[in-house]
Amino acid sequence: MTRTFALNVRSLLFAGCALLLMSSSVSALDRDGLDALYQAVEDAVSRYQGGLEEIRNGELGSGHARIRDAVADLGMAGDACAQKPGCETQRFMAAYHELLTLRSAMLMGTDEDLVDVEPEEVREPEPIFEYDEDPADPRVDVGLGSDWFDGTGLSETIEYNSLVRGALNDWLTWKRPTLVDAYENYMHMRHLMWPYYEEAGIPEGLLFGILAKESGGRVHSVSRAGAAGPLQFMFYTGLRFGLTTEDGFDQRFDPAESARASVGYLRARFAEHDGDLALALAAYNGGETRVLRLAREASVASFWNPEIFRRLPRETQEYVPYVLAAALLFERPEDYGVEFPAVNTAPGQIDLQAPITLSELGVCLGQGDSRSGWFRALRNLNPRHEHDVPLPAGSTVWLPAPVASAYAENCVDGPLLELAEALHDAREQRRILLAVRTYTVRSGDTLSSIVAAKGCPSVRIIAEANGIAGPRYLIRPGQQLKLTGCRI
Repeated sequence: MTRTFALNVRSLLFAGCALLLMSSSVSALDRDGLDALYQAVEDAVSRYQGGLEEIRNGELGSGHARIRDAVADLGMAGDACAQKPGCETQRFMAAYHELLTLRSAMLMGTDEDLVDVEPEEVREPEPIFEYDEDPADPRVDVGLGSDWFDGTGLSETIEYNSLVRGALNDWLTWKRPTLVDAYENYMHMRHLMWPYYEEAGIPEGLLFGILAKESGGRVHSVSRAGAAGPLQFMFYTGLRFGLTTEDGFDQRFDPAESARASVGYLRARFAEHDGDLALALAAYNGGETRVLRLAREASVASFWNPEIFRRLPRETQEYVPYVLAAALLFERPEDYGVEFPAVNTAPGQIDLQAPITLSELGVCLGQGDSRSGWFRALRNLNPRHEHDVPLPAGSTVWLPAPVASAYAENCVDGPLLELAEALHDAREQRRILLAVRTYTVRSGDTLSSIVAAKGCPSVRIIAEANGIAGPRYLIRPGQQLKLTGCRI
């Protein structure tokens, strides 16, 4: 999918500025402040693109750092905009965050982290600061207590209807590999996430069901709508429940912090919907404002009530049964012929004796008793580290305990380390070779159609690389174009 960073951002900026300038309620002084704020957004976009360019040139560490700083500054600009009269935050800030946090798979090597298993509808715009909970200290009082579940499992509370049975069928057929992968990923992170749910009295199956449907247990997942992390928080929802940017790191990607925030969010939605689990999940996916409004308007406040169900997005209609079904399979796998793999959940750690990347560790650690190797566990347990940036000697790396001994055996010296280093170097060479391609313009082509078909970053970037002037970006048949950063 094409990410036209600057073009989309500037279009939104100009639209927002035009509306503001026409408003007589915004003073000249306010307009000056808004202009400065919008310029900060432009600067963040420019720095983000600079980071992409550094990565194209093999400067991975500085490129990633520049991108993280740009996203952090953008988040602060969003906070300032939300508190400034006349700034239309909801109109464009969520779009900016999505544009700047979705990473280019070709440049960043994270194609596996884009979650788009099924076509996804755009989630309802989030209320930025209009909510009942006090966000001053979202870490306080996250427990639901025993009132909602009273010690019972989900199997005693879930309505076993045709929608849930249909979701069970999918999980047990074409989605079974995703279910099993999610289970294995979760078990390696269980010590980080489950304690928050356990303390709150929420069944573990619910945590697994949300994680399986949202990300498949991949910590660095980012949806097409901009939701991020193992539990897929949208940016401003995450802010409300304490998921901030810390030293350039987006805490939505932290499994422990996202689990804590998820408990706080569910607590609020349970209170809002009188303990109705399905409605709470619908709000989690489809937007709390929409679901609360539908529940208040309906004769019976139930997710399964056609008055509510038929007015929800298709994604939400499917999301709730999928989560409930995955929770049932987690709690009672034997009832459905499911055999989850045995996973040693004990956490371990190593202190690096020499610089190495997580990707290289994923090779030299081998496979051991894992079905699919250790790369995903390394990524999930070390979310603050980019997988292709060398970690300095002395760094602590978290990993499953059973594989810790393999580090000294295979990753300090020996043939597997040599293989890992050679493959990593080859990956960098491939990145350089694929960074620029040539395309011959055909009759009927436009620059925008080429950018869309080839998965290029933006029309403006390709235009600048080829000396094509805007705003019409005219090209001719037979013209040779350099395609920079394109996927195809």
